[in-house]
Amino acid sequence: MKILLISPTIDAEKRTNKGLMMPQLALYILEGLTPTEHEVKIIEEETDNVDLEEACDLVAISCLTANAPRAYELCREFKKRGRTIVLGGVHATILPDEALQYADCVVVGEAEGVWETLLEDFQNNNLKIKYHNPTPDLGKYIPKDFSKMVKRRLYSLIPIMTTKGCPYNCDFCCVTNLFGKKMRHVPVENVVRDIKESGAKNFMFLDDNIIGHPAYAKELFRALKPLKINWVGQASVSLLVNDDELIQLAADSGCKVLFFGIESVSEEQLKSMRKSIKEIKHLESAFKKIKKMGILIHASMVFGFDNDTAETFHETVAFLKKNKVSTVSFNVLTPYPGTKTYEDLKHEGRLITTDWRYYDHNTVVFKPKNMTPYELQAGKVKARKEFYRISSVLTRVSGNLYSPIIYFATNFGHMKQVKVEAKRIVKLKSELFENSR
Repeated sequence: MKILLISPTIDAEKRTNKGLMMPQLALYILEGLTPTEHEVKIIEEETDNVDLEEACDLVAISCLTANAPRAYELCREFKKRGRTIVLGGVHATILPDEALQYADCVVVGEAEGVWETLLEDFQNNNLKIKYHNPTPDLGKYIPKDFSKMVKRRLYSLIPIMTTKGCPYNCDFCCVTNLFGKKMRHVPVENVVRDIKESGAKNFMFLDDNIIGHPAYAKELFRALKPLKINWVGQASVSLLVNDDELIQLAADSGCKVLFFGIESVSEEQLKSMRKSIKEIKHLESAFKKIKKMGILIHASMVFGFDNDTAETFHETVAFLKKNKVSTVSFNVLTPYPGTKTYEDLKHEGRLITTDWRYYDHNTVVFKPKNMTPYELQAGKVKARKEFYRISSVLTRVSGNLYSPIIYFATNFGHMKQVKVEAKRIVKLKSELFENSR
């Protein structure tokens, strides 16, 4: 039979800059899990067109919250044409009953451990409405067609995942809803095999915390060193800087950039989070230690916490510039369904929309405590613009001279997006904010 695997765009009329797109690894894992007698076609709508008339037996769509409305639209169109629809991904996992209004079947959580059974049931006309394996074994090697990924790359980065699950349960995060609290690992030899078979040299580890289990991370980094690759990933600041061997092994294995979820530079806010580093002076010390190893720092900041004020934007940018942070993602607090933050804001009557298209890290969808939604949106845009000014980029370069090409390339990419975001806020003002005061 023929299977279509689809990752939808958020807006069918627009596409993200292709240079910023990362291949959707989940689709390639599904393809690798599919028995070879079946034909599989992967469609990433950000780069491909969806042909609703294409002959197929089964359509499987994976979606996040922001692209769920487009996924539902595709479901309606395919069902008009008599296709059987399977929905999966983060949003379908969190709201399976909502997803079942549009699909014949929902995969809750990971596809590993259920996909082969689902296909067999479908062939035997015995498809169930839900499939769920809460802790699938990650020991089995899953082949992936890396040649297809090469056409859809972010700065030539190939996505790899080594660990699933997170022991923490942050109020605004839904990772545990998808992968659970128990950390599970792909065998190191399977990670090495993926890297070798890809033929690539630049990789992005998609793990929420690649050093969350230090013993496994050290084994992984030792195995990566002989491969002479370059990689970027996400890690915990405290775990890394409190283990000199771990940070050295990361650097030796080819780590070029690490993504850190700092969230806030307010000590009051840091103390309210489940983070080991709760004082700014410790955070600054950690940055210095990481930079000495030749690793660029990408910080993720979140605006919109209840103790944030109009001064928070300036204070945040000043801190980041002072510490010569390489690059930054400026986000707004997003109350994703299934999180405590969502339930709290809903209970308090502070949500201004439940149109999932706006639940994307970048759009204010609730009433902040100390400012209006528009002021929060505008403050975030202004902070990003200030951080990526040419003068700021040139000032910060002195703290990033160990990797100048990557530094300037990534900053230039962000500078281009500043203009896109500045135009978008005008549209958001009329769509969301004028009636939310």
